[in-house]
Amino acid sequence: MRKPSAALLLFLVATAQIASGEWRVLSASNEISPAPGLIHRHVDLRESETGDAAIVDLALFSTKSCKLRVIDNANGLSNLAAAMRRADFLAGVNGGYFDPAFAPLGLRIVDGKVVSRLTRGRLMSGVLASDNTIQIFRVGEFSLRRKWNAAVECGPFLVDVGRPVRGLEATRAARRTFAAIGSNDRAALGFCPEATLADLGKLLAIPLGDFKIQRALNLDGGSSSAFWLKRKDGSALSISEQKPVRDFVGVVPK
Repeated sequence: MRKPSAALLLFLVATAQIASGEWRVLSASNEISPAPGLIHRHVDLRESETGDAAIVDLALFSTKSCKLRVIDNANGLSNLAAAMRRADFLAGVNGGYFDPAFAPLGLRIVDGKVVSRLTRGRLMSGVLASDNTIQIFRVGEFSLRRKWNAAVECGPFLVDVGRPVRGLEATRAARRTFAAIGSNDRAALGFCPEATLADLGKLLAIPLGDFKIQRALNLDGGSSSAFWLKRKDGSALSISEQKPVRDFVGVVPK
């Protein structure tokens, strides 16, 4: 068997080094919110080999002091900002997928009531659920025997056991929203203005300041993506969705 040439070996080493580029945090800043245990964290990141930049905004909160609620927007007349202000939420994002008839796709639990059933699908790989805790489940792990106050089925999974999920779509960059849980009883709702699903998984698998994500679930993205957070002075950081969406996920005090 012929041995590879020195030139080929050098090419393979160089290719491996390019492929090993990693996302790194350039800066992370915190803005205190009106509620104990909730902060806005803005994170700037850079890919070490390509120099590509990314931004992640988090509504980061303690699950001991906050919980989630799902708001049904059945008539499509409200937007995220209006829904958050109307019910005095602390932070929120858009929710899950919906079909062309504006019916929710996958499980929805709103104020303890199941309004849409669990389903199976390629993208529908996880459930974000809240009662006295906040959890992200694989669909096969989730049980309705427990009395959940709120739940949204969506996907795909972005991070599991602290690592990016393999095989995510890597060519189409878009606006993204997601939910994440980490260590020390903390969770987050987040927004990224532009990323592929594969890159978002990598971004969320590195420590974002002192927040290390264990599981992260993609929510409806693209023109549905929206992010809202109440500031301490009463104003809001508001990134609006670009079309009507079926539901919203919001953070409220316990």
